[in-house]
Amino acid sequence: MFLKEKRALVTGSTSGIGLAIARSLAGEGAQLVVNGFGEPDAIARIVEELSDASGMAASFVGADLSKRAGVEQMMAAAGEVDILVNNAGMQHVAPIEEFPVDKWDMVIALNLTAVFDAVRLAVPHMKRRNWGRIITTGSAHSLTASPFKAAYVSAKHGLAGLTKTLALELAETHITANMISPGYVWTPLVENQIPDTMAARGMTREQVINDVMLERQPSKRFVQPQDVAELALFLCREAAGNITGANYNIDGGWVAQ
Repeated sequence: MFLKEKRALVTGSTSGIGLAIARSLAGEGAQLVVNGFGEPDAIARIVEELSDASGMAASFVGADLSKRAGVEQMMAAAGEVDILVNNAGMQHVAPIEEFPVDKWDMVIALNLTAVFDAVRLAVPHMKRRNWGRIITTGSAHSLTASPFKAAYVSAKHGLAGLTKTLALELAETHITANMISPGYVWTPLVENQIPDTMAARGMTREQVINDVMLERQPSKRFVQPQDVAELALFLCREAAGNITGANYNIDGGWVAQ
């Protein structure tokens, strides 16, 4: 267990990608702090599972990360963390002239500003320890764009720039900052979108998956949460100590087009 005595905070970690990352880190001995939405009983089971996996007491911090005060509350409750995984995020789709300004503000606040605030509060401890890992979940949309996703694409491009800036500022420490940018990932959130899309477009399940969701993903296969988790885990290893400022796309060839 190479992450014994390391404390990790993973935002948006009660399901999907974030939960897969939390499980992988706990499996290597990291003490986990999880954050996200869900039923209290389900969250309690996740905390218990992560505690058993790592042998260290995991904890849950609920906070509204779309507000600066919420991020500050989360970071204070989480304590000093050695590994910060910025995974929480949201999406809204609309033409630019119809894009609700409150949705723009919310997407930018949660997907971009919350990461800035979490990092600025985590870095002082990492500097004192002279060790840290900052990993941010991006998207293929950090490297390319799609119509009707102005806020999301802007936020993810911003995260790519922030990651590079952090890498340069922290280059002479043993703190790395990297980004993982998946394409469509098979999560409960994605799966639950299929019936509505079938009804709205008059499509079969297979048509929704292949012609809508995986249209731009040449492999025609969903990325699995564990795919992202395995890369995040590698980036925490000492062997990855000189990898910083990178943006790894796991997208079945999406941005290669």
